[in-house]
Amino acid sequence: MSKSLLIVESPTKARTLERYLGKDFIVKASVGHIKDLPGNKLGVNLDGEFTPQYQVLSGKKKVLDDLKKAASRADTVYLGPDPDREGEAIAWHIAEEIGAEGKPLKRVLFYELTRKAILEAIEKPNELDLKLYEAQQARRILDRLVGYLISPLLWEKVRAGLSAGRVQSVALRLICEREEEIYAFEKQEYWTIEAGLCPHREAALLNPQEDASAFSAQLLRFKNKKCTIVSQEEAEKHVKALSCAVYSVNAVEKKQRKKAPSPPFITSTLQQDAARKFHFSAKQTMSIAQKLYEGSEIGEEGAVGLITYMRTDSTRLSQDSTQAVREFIANRWGDKYLPSKTVAYKSKDTAQGAHEAIRPTDVARTPEMMAKYLSREQANLYSLIWKRFVACQMTPALINQTTVDIGAGDYLLRTTGSVIAFPGFLTLYEEGKDEAEDGKSEERLPDLAQGQALDLLKIEPRQHFTQPPPRFTEATLIKTLEDLGIGRPSTYATIISTVLEREYILRTKQRLMPTELGMIINRLVSANFPDIVDTKFTANMEKDLDEVEHGGRRFKNLLNDFYGPFVKSLESARTGMANFKAAGWPTDLECPRCSKPLTIRLSRSNGAFLACSGYPSCSFTSDYERDEKGRIKPVEAKEPEETGEVCEKCGKPMALKRGRFGVFLACTGYPACKNTRTPSTGIHCPREGCGGELVSRMGKRGRFYGCNKYPECKMIFQGEPVRQSCPACNAPVLFRKGSKTGSSTLFCINPSCKFTKKEKLEEEEQAKDG
Repeated sequence: MSKSLLIVESPTKARTLERYLGKDFIVKASVGHIKDLPGNKLGVNLDGEFTPQYQVLSGKKKVLDDLKKAASRADTVYLGPDPDREGEAIAWHIAEEIGAEGKPLKRVLFYELTRKAILEAIEKPNELDLKLYEAQQARRILDRLVGYLISPLLWEKVRAGLSAGRVQSVALRLICEREEEIYAFEKQEYWTIEAGLCPHREAALLNPQEDASAFSAQLLRFKNKKCTIVSQEEAEKHVKALSCAVYSVNAVEKKQRKKAPSPPFITSTLQQDAARKFHFSAKQTMSIAQKLYEGSEIGEEGAVGLITYMRTDSTRLSQDSTQAVREFIANRWGDKYLPSKTVAYKSKDTAQGAHEAIRPTDVARTPEMMAKYLSREQANLYSLIWKRFVACQMTPALINQTTVDIGAGDYLLRTTGSVIAFPGFLTLYEEGKDEAEDGKSEERLPDLAQGQALDLLKIEPRQHFTQPPPRFTEATLIKTLEDLGIGRPSTYATIISTVLEREYILRTKQRLMPTELGMIINRLVSANFPDIVDTKFTANMEKDLDEVEHGGRRFKNLLNDFYGPFVKSLESARTGMANFKAAGWPTDLECPRCSKPLTIRLSRSNGAFLACSGYPSCSFTSDYERDEKGRIKPVEAKEPEETGEVCEKCGKPMALKRGRFGVFLACTGYPACKNTRTPSTGIHCPREGCGGELVSRMGKRGRFYGCNKYPECKMIFQGEPVRQSCPACNAPVLFRKGSKTGSSTLFCINPSCKFTKKEKLEEEEQAKDG
């Protein structure tokens, strides 16, 4: 009996689909893309046609052979990669390579992996979408042109190994500009005055902490003008006058307002709320969401897709899902929490109409029920998605808000209090905030009436300083990119992770700040390729790509319109871009040895440093740091630590120095001899017959240990080597791996030995001894 073949991109997704499709289908996974542009050349013909030169990816030949064999035995081939531009490209490339000519070839779109959705997609397949594929090709080629044609300039002018990206350069510019705003910010002093009050009483003065009717009000106006206080002297003058004033209620305004729930999640808002509430990176959020979409093992149910497709900018909800959630709300909380009709949310004009918002596939699978089947991170994200979806179909909250104006001679004070009269959707969910609100939250107020006399309990002046704009978090950067029309649901996470991986920015306390390298790259790219980092230009390019997707524009015309001006910028940059590698980046500092200007230079291993422009006649160098205004301050050099080791190139002593990747050995004959190497651990490489020693190294994924005989010996280890043999198999070396809690574990790397031993923390040992 003949069978149909369904090809998806993920093995997890394939397992989930197999469960529902039964014996009539063979389900295979391409494991992502099978073809891409070559990694060692541009791979695009620059003849006006912009034909891409796709190649089968290294390591995918076996996967492709398996797909071809399965296709040859199938009567119909269904292509089911993700329902977006990237998924469409995977589907086209599979179709081109599997050799299924003469057989029905169908495109199926799975927006959720539930029995009903899967069977409906199979019953109503589509044709491959050429316009969607061309939109993906256009984006890929645009990114390749920018990356492969600007990057060599950076290698020549700055440092080898650097790269520039089309949309990533805009994100870098935003982060660098924010840093410049922070440097330029001049803080201003201001004061507020807060009075502690209570309704007038004949009794003696009460302690405000013991009086349930006490409340506070803030000074607002003086002689009918806004009261702005900029000095302590001025504040004390007002405090003196207010201490003697007679207080009474001028006006009481009571009103009820509605607080409506937020729309269901789209990609950007999910990334933002997950960052605020769980400190997830955008990349981490998408990775967790992908697993929830593709399917999790749920007890006897087996593999089940728990959420709808997570790359979407549409807030649309299906009729089935809203009907189910309305029934759930009525059963769980009652009719007063259920609006009279389904709540609909307007999507952006550019939103993908066929997509839904991100929601649970079955509202009956509550977070409490699913928690035991999921990791903590998965459970947190699923709970967030479930609650936001349910809340979006609940009634608004009703909030009673009271504003009281208080007269005190020439002064007007104001206090505001609010009480939730009906919680509505707030029973379940409230959206997180990006920044902590200034001041304190609104308080409960006593029942006050116009003309009522008040007693002053205390009066307190407070000094404040205006604050600079905050650095971006991932959440606020994604929101800014979205507001500017830059990027799309599938690109936000990649944009941020790319500039982080390139070390153009770093994340510190959840904030994104540019590195010295990032600021240098931004200045060079901004000066020489202003269109590339222009937010309006990039946003318009996104609109053009959307037009290609919807058939309103040909992708080759789009590329030609971009490439003409871009080539002119390239030609200008080749001669006009500052040569950082040759001259460094100028500063206003003088060399302490010869008074010539100091410049910023880059070391591939140790980052940015100060160097005298008079080199080689003056070899002064220094690390540096920036103060709060961005001014460069040289860091006093520490005396290098002698090690007793000798430079193998010139015979001079080697000294221990510290760089941004940790300690390293450097020849004291610098700059005549620039030899450096990693300090040896003194532990022999465990590879039999090698004779080398293990040394610490830094890579993209952090610190690792390798043999100093590389490339002859390519042994690498993720743990720290310990001079101790394995008690189980006598292997000559054990390795140590730490955890975030500070504990560590010893383990053996012998594949046939499973020895591990948890090492106790020093504090635990001391407590035990005590």
